[in-house]
Amino acid sequence: MKKTSNAIRFETRVPLREVMKRRLTTIGIRATVAKAAEAMCHDEVGSVIILDNNKPIGIVTEEDIACKVVALDLKPSTVHVNEIMSTPLITVSADKTVGDAAKMMVKHKVRRLPIVDEHHKVIGIVTVRDLLAVSNEQNDLLMDLIEINREETVDPGMCGRCSQMSDDLKRVDGVMLCPRCREEDNIT
Repeated sequence: MKKTSNAIRFETRVPLREVMKRRLTTIGIRATVAKAAEAMCHDEVGSVIILDNNKPIGIVTEEDIACKVVALDLKPSTVHVNEIMSTPLITVSADKTVGDAAKMMVKHKVRRLPIVDEHHKVIGIVTVRDLLAVSNEQNDLLMDLIEINREETVDPGMCGRCSQMSDDLKRVDGVMLCPRCREEDNIT
């Protein structure tokens, strides 16, 4: 946590290296859409990186196959990936953060970003789902922190420790306590 003026802000700059998937599915530029779909099914992924002489030049996603092949009633074994791939390949540097990747996804309207090293070699991939998972973990942590530090007053009610009715209950470690029980614990 970082304190700025009167506010406390929870700062997380999670490096992409920590959330990216390192196992990539790739296929050559001369491959058919059927082979790309087969590779995606085998690896249980939603996209395949297209290589030309081992250089990444595009990406084919499940949506590309559905909209550019199936919806047009084309035969996947006769369509080549270079005919339907998205190119140029939009990538993000491995030294960037989850926030940087999210901004790029919004800017370019993509749901997957291949991650490149300093030599522009693809070393991983990050998806919207990966970013949302990080966000959900952070939200859960924030909720836990809020719960730990929350002090609520409820009137009237029953003390969670002594079961006596009270007009001045406060939450302490998740339990509503009356003034007497808080006093016993030296909590005001």
